[in-house]
Amino acid sequence: MTDRVPVAPSLPGGQAQALLAGYDRALAARRGRSLTALGVVLGCALLSAWAAEVRPGDLAANLYRFTSYIGRITPTLTWANLFGDLAEWYWNVGLWTRLLVETLLIAYVGTLVGGAIAVCLCFTASGNLGEIAWARFAVRRVLEFLRTVPEVVFALLFVIAFGLGPMAGVIAIALHTAGALGKLFFEIVENIDMKPVEGVRSSGGSWLHAVRFAALPQVAAGFASYALLRFEINVRGASVMGFVGAGGIGQELISAIRQFYYPDVSAILLMIIATVFVIDIADERIRHRLAAVESPK
Repeated sequence: MTDRVPVAPSLPGGQAQALLAGYDRALAARRGRSLTALGVVLGCALLSAWAAEVRPGDLAANLYRFTSYIGRITPTLTWANLFGDLAEWYWNVGLWTRLLVETLLIAYVGTLVGGAIAVCLCFTASGNLGEIAWARFAVRRVLEFLRTVPEVVFALLFVIAFGLGPMAGVIAIALHTAGALGKLFFEIVENIDMKPVEGVRSSGGSWLHAVRFAALPQVAAGFASYALLRFEINVRGASVMGFVGAGGIGQELISAIRQFYYPDVSAILLMIIATVFVIDIADERIRHRLAAVESPK
């Protein structure tokens, strides 16, 4: 198979050869640009690996430490005494379940509050509905700050300010979620059909009326889909924030790790993983339904 395009037989020989030569030059130039871009990407990857001290030899030499730790946290289960071994493994399941529910509530409330803040700010930050330039600039910078600072850093600051407990985790997740969802939301708003907005404004409606009756119905399904995805992410984030004392099951997990309670570590990890699996499956089905509502055939 050849890369040349067929040339009409009616063209004169000289003209046909000129067209083919031009096509070959354009194809060679495109291939050269692609190879150059690939070389730049590979060069940046190698430079980044060198700067980050990524050493495959050290990884291979110390990989056994990771596998040995997995072996230590794996409980001993026997068919002869399976239920007894499981009961010994999950000896503190009542406390762990309560802390896991607390983690889910932290993620839920944080996602709800952060999503509400994002909805309030995204229309001002959007390029098509943000009519005041300085307000649009300021809101975007605020959203950038909120999503740049990791949740665990926010949690650490609020633990110092308000003490240990789930409230610090809720505020930390809410602020980071506001920044992350705010960007996603205003990008959705920037892609809406502006004709309904113009219709509301031309009929005498205010900016709030245009947002409420023209923009919001177009973006509601997309907002809900991203909020569900963010809730799934926040469940994992809330588990980690327990490491700094922001409540939830993460606090019990880091305590088990520090005290070398190996079976407890695996038991808590499996509970967190199973919970995330269930939430992921449920969120995926809900998001698919919302996507079908948003773009009906």
